[in-house]
Amino acid sequence: MYGANNWRTEIDGVYSSFFGIRNWKIADGEYFNSVDESKAAKVCVLGQSVVDNLFGASNNPIGAYIRINRIPFKVIGVLQKRGQNGFGRDQDDVIIAPFSTVQKRMNNMRYIRMILVSATSDQTMDIAISEVENLLLERHKIMNPANSDFTIRTQVQFEQAADATSKILTILLTGIASISLIVGGIGIMNIMFVSVTERTREIGIRLAIGARGKDVLLQFLIESIIISFIGGFIGMAVGLLSINIVYQFMQWPVQVTTNSIVLSFVFSAMIGIFFGWYPAKKAANLNPIDALRYE
Repeated sequence: MYGANNWRTEIDGVYSSFFGIRNWKIADGEYFNSVDESKAAKVCVLGQSVVDNLFGASNNPIGAYIRINRIPFKVIGVLQKRGQNGFGRDQDDVIIAPFSTVQKRMNNMRYIRMILVSATSDQTMDIAISEVENLLLERHKIMNPANSDFTIRTQVQFEQAADATSKILTILLTGIASISLIVGGIGIMNIMFVSVTERTREIGIRLAIGARGKDVLLQFLIESIIISFIGGFIGMAVGLLSINIVYQFMQWPVQVTTNSIVLSFVFSAMIGIFFGWYPAKKAANLNPIDALRYE
């Protein structure tokens, strides 16, 4: 809270080495230091999203006091903007304060929820993991690693989990899209069958005055493609509207490329040709005499 402005966010308690591990630069002001940590000083640095929502674009937050759970904190720094992470979370929507301050003055906790460690290079990552695990086992007095009361995760594991989630979502969305296309295609086929049945005499007249079977076939295929295009256009309009609604309410950045739009209409044409072929072929193969007698 700052003045009359309120913003709901999270506050993280960290040691001053956190910023070096995350390679998170300061945009304005300064970091807190080990002295602030030892004194449990009520100071903090803000992410850019918090600054935008509490102070706006015109006010300088450095030196201002904000209230977090009714506790006054002095703003001493603003972090550089980092944007969203791979999971869609806004990394700038955060307040960072000394660990001892958050632990003692706010959460009243005696335990640590998470330890962030940085290896010196990719090649030393396995060594760093082994050293951290051995140290924690020793500190927790655990002889058998299978009975450990902690979990070690690497950035690679997080990336693998994100990739696995993305693949599952891709498969799920592909399945839903396939079912939708099949259902839509069956609907087009039924419409074309009804059209052929209702226009049997018309088809007979065209064949009787010299139209070829391929002319009738082409006519009904074009009609099927037009129906597919109309459905694709409506679906595209609904999709774009949904994207705008999601962006307005959830602030998720979404990009629609020209290639995706073109691909959608190509698929619409293919669905129209595939599912309209059999009714069109049936119309082209009608016997003119039988068609003219049809009531």
